[in-house]
Amino acid sequence: MSGAPGETRPTGPGSGSPLVEGARFFCTAGRGLERFLMREVRARLAATQIEYISGKVFFTTCSDLNTLKKLKSAERLFLLIKKQFPLTVFSASKGKIFKELQKLINDDPGSWLNAISLWKSLLELDAKNEKLSQESSPPLKRKVEENEIIVAKKLKTEQMQELQENRECQLEKQIGEETLEQEDFITKREDFQEEEFQNDVEKAIVGHNQKDLTFRVSCRCSGAVGKTFTAQEVGRIIGIALMKQFGWKADLRNPNLEIFIHLNDIYSVVGIPVFRVPLANRAYIQTAGLRSTIAWAMASLAEIQAGALVLDPMCGLGTILLEAAKEWPNCHCLQKVSILLFLTFHLGKSLS
Repeated sequence: MSGAPGETRPTGPGSGSPLVEGARFFCTAGRGLERFLMREVRARLAATQIEYISGKVFFTTCSDLNTLKKLKSAERLFLLIKKQFPLTVFSASKGKIFKELQKLINDDPGSWLNAISLWKSLLELDAKNEKLSQESSPPLKRKVEENEIIVAKKLKTEQMQELQENRECQLEKQIGEETLEQEDFITKREDFQEEEFQNDVEKAIVGHNQKDLTFRVSCRCSGAVGKTFTAQEVGRIIGIALMKQFGWKADLRNPNLEIFIHLNDIYSVVGIPVFRVPLANRAYIQTAGLRSTIAWAMASLAEIQAGALVLDPMCGLGTILLEAAKEWPNCHCLQKVSILLFLTFHLGKSLS
């Protein structure tokens, strides 16, 4: 563990832009991937004040949400509200522990309001940047891009017709069809994830007034705390305290805001999930195989350089190759993914 747990407050937008002063985040990570994630946030986000505990990495960064989305070794990303020492449950009665849980909210409501304001600012800033990016696209450039798409579609259609007429290219035809299906699936999945993110932005804007916010609490309890309380009990206590303190309304199905709490024997952590869809969910991976975060970490160990040929003869579903192709587009492994997947499937079928 790097450093003892101590209370950490995020910087609120009232004192300046969160992208200028930096915000405090934490990511969850699979066991053993913490050091990969520490290196990644340092290199990709220019993060500072990096520390880790088992399963989590804490850091401060000025990066925007578009950059934060690119983290590959993280499971989920949270905006940090509090990180402090664990609750004492051995010698205390349940009533005293209830009061300790309520103090997570009542003792420092300012940190909660600052975190909520920062969360809204990040979402609104990302939506604004996206809108400006679309508006700044020149009409001529869009016209050229549309023409290129039309030409590309015509060429693709001609190629598909030639493949159908040529029996000797049957193997390439099947690979092409599987690739098109995968691209279609990826496009639909990316659209769905983008729609989910836009919904979060709209909810943040609608709930601009603090009292208009709806919320739900997600709890995880382990160690002595987990033996004393269930996650549902902790969630109920925290939820009631939030309603009394801020006037928010509970909504378990479709809330504006989700509060995440993890209590164990080492620390108490409270945060806000930044994205509804976990970072570990890759839009370009159609079939679940090796965990995407592990595949990325394994590919990173290869120290892939531009122009390198990446092969995985025992690729299975090709997850490592997919991660390598996405992260290092200048390496030669995109075509190898389709070929190896095809050969693996058909060789396995013929052997059985």
